[in-house]
Amino acid sequence: MSQEETTDSQVELEEFEAAELDELEALRAERDEMRDKFMRVLADAENSRKRAERDRKEAEMYGGTRLARDLLPVYDNLNRAIQAIPEESRAASAALIEGVELTLRELTNVMTKHGVVPISPAVGDVFDPQLHQAMFEAPLPGTKAGQIIQVMTEGFMLHDRLLRPAQVGVSSNTAG
Repeated sequence: MSQEETTDSQVELEEFEAAELDELEALRAERDEMRDKFMRVLADAENSRKRAERDRKEAEMYGGTRLARDLLPVYDNLNRAIQAIPEESRAASAALIEGVELTLRELTNVMTKHGVVPISPAVGDVFDPQLHQAMFEAPLPGTKAGQIIQVMTEGFMLHDRLLRPAQVGVSSNTAG
């Protein structure tokens, strides 16, 4: 083998090794890119799973919001019916009154079972705009500004969300 042939072989071998190294580097870059894409897809899948779980829990807890809101007037009307019965009629209508009270109690139990709980402010409590809706303001002797002076309707919470604020009258006295 001549010197020239050896040099040509060596050049060919070096070119071959360089091509192999280039191909190896390209494969490593492709592998790294694929690994990065895989990790991103894995993270997206995990985020989707968590979001779906959160949505499922929220739907479970708050899916009945519209039905609960629609039942509140029924609760209010049963309460008004009981309160509207004059004392002199109570003895004669005892069975009817008991039936209405039982119906109201059952409705209250069902609502409580599903996370609907009443907000029942009392006269003298401090007005809380997060839970109460002021229907009017009036000065009332012996009260401080911001105290509840009348409760028109109870409010309701569905778990930790306000379903309906309690409707109240609030004192506007500037001095207690």
